[in-house]
This record gives sequence, structure tokens and C-alpha cells, in this order.
Amino acid sequence: MGKGRIEAFSDGVIAIIITIMVLELKAPHGEGLQALIPLIPTLLSYVLSFVYVGIYWNNHHHMFQAVKHVRGGVLWANLHLLFWLSLMPFATGWMDDNDFAMTPVMVYGFILLMCGFAYYILGRMLIRVHGRDSDFAHTLGSDGKAALSVSLYIIAIILAAINPFISLGIYFIVACIWLIPDRRFERMMK
Repeated sequence: MGKGRIEAFSDGVIAIIITIMVLELKAPHGEGLQALIPLIPTLLSYVLSFVYVGIYWNNHHHMFQAVKHVRGGVLWANLHLLFWLSLMPFATGWMDDNDFAMTPVMVYGFILLMCGFAYYILGRMLIRVHGRDSDFAHTLGSDGKAALSVSLYIIAIILAAINPFISLGIYFIVACIWLIPDRRFERMMK
């Protein structure tokens, strides 16, 4: 199977996820800039979630530039990733509505963790399609950034029981680690 439909579908779902997140933002009551002050936590949680969704879209795009074809397992693995990403608006809103309480921050971290696992599974399914000795498999290789991210997510989920804001800081650090797109596939395509 060609990869065009999976890319188009993924782009559409991710666009909808971002749209849902921005629709959750409510305009302040008041016309001065001071009316925005109470919305700062809401805006920061939106920005963090937007960045995470953007990171997944960017890396998904880069990875699929190297994909030659897909099979049914890849379609399901991609849906698995989109499922977890689609929970980002829910988790973002829940955190914000509850002033970044322990449980919503833990759930947010769990969703980030599951997004990471789902992306890993998608990569493994694509290696299966292209072969373990393929250029794709060698380019994907082992990913130290992904392993570090998973470790940090687990630590952050646990630390949310002590202080949810430490967890949010860790989520922010992981996002910063991933802001630079995965260039492995760009190098492969040269």
C-alpha cells in the first residue's frame, strides 16, 4: 500500500486535535491586558500541549518521508499513536480546570508516555515492513532521546504525587529536547 492516505489522515487528525485545543481557550471578561493575567496558566498549558502535538506531527512527517510503503499493521500502529494524541485536549483541559492538581498532571504524563510508546511501536512496524537491513531500519536505529524521554515521563508521573509543578517542568524539558526535529531521516533522503 502507498503511504499517501496514512499521511493525509494523520495530518487531518492532528489538525483537528489542535483545533479542539484552541477552541477550549476562552476569551477573558475584560478589555485590558490585566484580564489576561488569570489566563496565563491556561495559555501555558495550551502552548505545552500544542508544542507536543507539533513535535509528533513534525517527526511523523520526517519519518514518513523515508517510508516507501505500508501494510495493515502500520495503519493500526498509526491509529494507536493518533488515539493517544487525541487525548491531549482532554488532558490539557483537565489539568487547567483543576489548577494542575496531582491526578490530572499524572494523567497528562501518562498520555505523553503512551504517545511515546505508540510512536516507538509505529517505528518498529515500519521496520518490519521495510526489513531489518533496510536503509529505513538503519536510519531509525536506536533512539537515545526516546529512551531518555520515557525515563523522564515515568519520573515526572511519580513526582506529581509530591509536586505537580516539578512534573510540569520535566514535561517542559522533554518538549525542549524534542523541539529540534529528528534529522536522521533528512540525512537519509540526501
